[in-house]
Amino acid sequence: MVVASPTPFRSEKIQAFELPIIDLSLERPEVSKLIVKACEDYGFFMVINHSVPEDIIAKMEQESLNFFAKPVCEKQKAGPANPVGYGCKNIGFNGDIGEVEYLLLNTSPLSINQLSKSVSNDPSNFSSAVSDYIQAVREVACEILDLMAEGLWVPDTAVFSRLIRDVDSDSLFRLNHYPTTVLCKDKDTSVSYNNSNMVGFGEHTDPQIVTLLRSNDVGGLQISLHDGVWTPVPPHPTAFCVNVGDVLQAMTNGRFVSVRHRALINSYKPRMSMAYFAAPPLHSWITALPEIIHRPPLYKPFTWAEYKKTAHSLRLGDGRLTLFRTCRDDETA
Repeated sequence: MVVASPTPFRSEKIQAFELPIIDLSLERPEVSKLIVKACEDYGFFMVINHSVPEDIIAKMEQESLNFFAKPVCEKQKAGPANPVGYGCKNIGFNGDIGEVEYLLLNTSPLSINQLSKSVSNDPSNFSSAVSDYIQAVREVACEILDLMAEGLWVPDTAVFSRLIRDVDSDSLFRLNHYPTTVLCKDKDTSVSYNNSNMVGFGEHTDPQIVTLLRSNDVGGLQISLHDGVWTPVPPHPTAFCVNVGDVLQAMTNGRFVSVRHRALINSYKPRMSMAYFAAPPLHSWITALPEIIHRPPLYKPFTWAEYKKTAHSLRLGDGRLTLFRTCRDDETA
């Protein structure tokens, strides 16, 4: 899903920037227009006045903190991530590493219940917190996807959201913890970082449809809009950060952009994030929507299973969509 950049970083261009903050309580046509523009211009935006209750967020954050506060030997009982479960430093299967520990869960109730037994001393409480959070965030994701479709003037406004409402949706939920100390020591002793440019999660695009990210108001997220310029994204205390995934870029024929991003270590305060990756069922056929194709298709049709297999076979930050470009596009690129 991502690739780790070399650490420590060489001197890089950094540019101040604020993502569009979209108020979901505004009139629907206006919200729809703002979301489409953000997806076209940045591939990222933030939403406020969403419908996820604060108590559900707080409960999930607390359960996450409880897990990551455990001794390493206890956390390792939930791993290794293959792909779900507890992982530390090793982000993917192709040598990608970062200063992050994480817990990856499939969003199916059965999978959540099974993994909860090795994650928490109170599995039912953890399972309940995860299920409530996923259900609430999924509803926001569906609302945003419907607004996207409306803004694109697609007659079937559920064309995107239907894929993640499907009972066979391959969506994932990941908890990321970026500590201020060296990870995964054999003993519970640790060494503090003294370099704020340490990579936590390396540069990548998300392969799914869309991602909804919530963090603990600690900075570290950066996006690369153009010319290799890395732009820090200031955290927001109540917003969800939303970004376009590769599948959505393909379905909009490149009109929406799946943008590279990364997370750096904050050397003064631990950062924790909770990411919901909205994905279609494995058998879903991904192709550009006919209503919005105003030029030859940029990508060959593929199933989510095919794309997921390709993503897992590459280093996490390698360009995956380029492998699905049409011959016509390759010739004119």
